[in-house]
Amino acid sequence: MIQAPIAHPTGSATALGMIARLLEDRTGQQIAASRAWRLETTLKPLLRDHGMTTLDDLVSGLVTARDAKLSDQVVDALLNQESSFFRDAAVIDLAGDAAQALHAERQRRLRIWSAGCSNGQEPLSLAILCEERGLGEDSVEIVATDVSHGAIARAKTARFSQFEIQRGLSIRRMMTWFEGGGEDWTARRELVRRIQFRQQNLVTDPAPAGGFDMILCRNVLLYLSPELRAATFENFAKALRPGGVLVLGASETVIGQTDRFAPSDRWRGLYTLAARRD
Repeated sequence: MIQAPIAHPTGSATALGMIARLLEDRTGQQIAASRAWRLETTLKPLLRDHGMTTLDDLVSGLVTARDAKLSDQVVDALLNQESSFFRDAAVIDLAGDAAQALHAERQRRLRIWSAGCSNGQEPLSLAILCEERGLGEDSVEIVATDVSHGAIARAKTARFSQFEIQRGLSIRRMMTWFEGGGEDWTARRELVRRIQFRQQNLVTDPAPAGGFDMILCRNVLLYLSPELRAATFENFAKALRPGGVLVLGASETVIGQTDRFAPSDRWRGLYTLAARRD
């Protein structure tokens, strides 16, 4: 909920500021000034569902706490859940190469963390790669987290629309790894049972228990302030096992962001723990 008691807003600029602050307080994500105009469009379905007409009505509802779930719904609506199967295909394929090599070297079950997994396309893409590369269920465990309760609930269903299923998947992969057709497609059980879906806030919650051999956090950190980004990198460094790799978005980097990670000498575009300086 909004942390400070504030009188009912009288103008849309006040409402915009309140809503942006709610998102940042709850998730650490910031709304750039260039995106502020999209708030009303993004929240329009929520306004309609609650019989409201303006953002001022929405903020009034948040302040008076008429609906305990309203703040959760606002945050879920504002989070960018843009995703697709095999998004940035070269990056995800490189992660598959790294997983295959690490498993061959370590001769034990790998643990992979998909942080900010949205509706589940990324961890399912990883599960497909593992199956295709002969890494069975006893070879790789995938933990997938997202701050959005709605996204995690949806991810657990492993059900996608025809539009979603066509984004990033070849016809061969669609027919091999998904069942159904027409309007709805559902991932096969052998993929879903590889993945543990959990709600988790990267900013306020500890990392999932146990170390990880690979962490993927793609196109999430760019929404955080530099201070929160550095803190998140620190948490990743603590959760990553020695020799493990961090996978960021295709346009993201650790350079100038943290001294806990450095570019990998082995896999160009991935990152490993930096040597500690005493």
